[in-house]
Amino acid sequence: MTAITNTATTLTTKGIRESLEDVVHRVAPTKTPFQDNVASSPKPKTTFHEWQTETPTAPASTNYQLEGDDLGSTYGAEVVTTRVGNYCQIFRKSGIVSATDQAVVTAGRDNELNRQRVIKAIELKTDMEMTFMANLGSGAESGATPRKCGGFQAWITSNKSLGAGGSTTGFSSGTVTAATAGTTRTYTETLFKAVRATAFSNGATPSQVYMNGTTKQQMSAFTGIASIRVNVGQNEQATIIGAADVYLDDFGKCSLIPHQYALATAAVLLVDPEYVGISTLRGMTTEMMAKTGDADKFMLIAEKTLVMKNEKAHAVIFAV
Repeated sequence: MTAITNTATTLTTKGIRESLEDVVHRVAPTKTPFQDNVASSPKPKTTFHEWQTETPTAPASTNYQLEGDDLGSTYGAEVVTTRVGNYCQIFRKSGIVSATDQAVVTAGRDNELNRQRVIKAIELKTDMEMTFMANLGSGAESGATPRKCGGFQAWITSNKSLGAGGSTTGFSSGTVTAATAGTTRTYTETLFKAVRATAFSNGATPSQVYMNGTTKQQMSAFTGIASIRVNVGQNEQATIIGAADVYLDDFGKCSLIPHQYALATAAVLLVDPEYVGISTLRGMTTEMMAKTGDADKFMLIAEKTLVMKNEKAHAVIFAV
């Protein structure tokens, strides 16, 4: 039956308010597990931050001496340290909001300027995450070229697995050079085990493994997964296990950490968080810019660098 003639309905009534929730729902890849896990490093005193590494002489099985022997004038050679460094990179985000936009009634935020600053802070932090984990070379500021921080992958020369034609230079003569990954190949447990063995031989015990989502699924399919089902009680739903979060091999355990965005160009990073850090020259701050019109302008800025305390503590599998 239809409505009686002249019945007021929502189809004809004027002045009905909109139904708009007072919230903004955000879903985006914003986690920064690398920065959250690695160690902090002392504050730089200038824009090029340096530290030192050392390597003891290789162990020998011929260290046997005569009783009462006198060294005479023969002494062991000095173990010289190696001085390395990275440039502090300036990271920046900015925004502008009109005074009218600030004055109108909005849903999901009380202040549009504040909302923009929150979003830009998230973006700035994820930009830093991308930089610190990337295969990026470092460089001093020159003319219109800003100085750049060398990323994690570019540092690794000792414990690496490369595709055909790949090569690494690492740190040399004051800068880090991006690695040449080589031809892409299928990621396998054999590749992972090989680089784990190399790292172990060089004294490394990386405890974390970073990879993208696809590579994480490949690792979960390794044949060593303990069980694919869990016993459950009566009237409970069974769970099929399709993932591995910890890898245990002859050299210990390491946590498998899938990264949402930083490793889209597929590489697998084996990390010892005690031997890599972030050094902050200027922490993230918000600066309101001078008013030049009917709007509010702001800038978020930070200046940081990656401190690769010793590249031998880590490993990278490139080109997967």
